Order: sequence, then structure tokens, then C-alpha cells
Amino acid sequence: MAFDPGSLKYDDRGLIPVIAQAAEGGEVLMMAWMNSEAVTRTLETGRVTYWSRSRQAFWVKGESSGHVQHLVEMRVDCDRDCLLVLVEQVGPACHTNRRSCFYTALRDGEETEIMAPLGA
Repeated sequence: MAFDPGSLKYDDRGLIPVIAQAAEGGEVLMMAWMNSEAVTRTLETGRVTYWSRSRQAFWVKGESSGHVQHLVEMRVDCDRDCLLVLVEQVGPACHTNRRSCFYTALRDGEETEIMAPLGA
């Protein structure tokens, strides 16, 4: 059965949340948003393309930083309202120069930084 990006459940802004996970090792790297066109572009090019809510523009991950995400597989959740992209991440995924955006843990009621920036 052919996939139709229009079959996904987008929010009232036409967006769907996307979790990026390292295909090798399974580490959760980041969360961002896509619209239908970003889904299509990602599938067609193999370069993960998000929708920037702040810039109101397409954002090809790594376009300016070189920290690209190559699509390995896209998965649709059971409710069709969230996507998981398994990626080959080149360089850090987070704009803070960390491998993952999830570098702060809540432990005993305190925020604890559990991952230093790459090269630090």
C-alpha cells in the first residue's frame, strides 16, 4: 500500500510532532515538527526536513551546520499523529553542540546536566 502523507493527523497548524532517534544504538536525539510537504521532502530526498515554527520555513537538518540527518526509516505511530524517524546523525543533533537535545535529567527534584557539549 502506497503511503500518503495526507493520511496523517496534523494539528490545527498543519503540523505533526517528529522524534528523531539514532538508527544505530537507539538514542533519542531530538523532537521537531513536520508538515505534509516536509514529510514528502524527507521521503523523497533521504535528508530529514522539518518545519521551523519560528521561521515559518522548511529546515533541512544540517543545512547550515553540516550536522545532517540521513533518513534510515520513517515510522508512523498507531494513532497516525506522531512520527519517528530513525536517522544516521552526522555530528551533534542539538544546537548546543550535544549529541542529543535531551541532556538534562530530573533527579531527586533537581535538574542535572548528564551530557557535555561535544569537544568540551
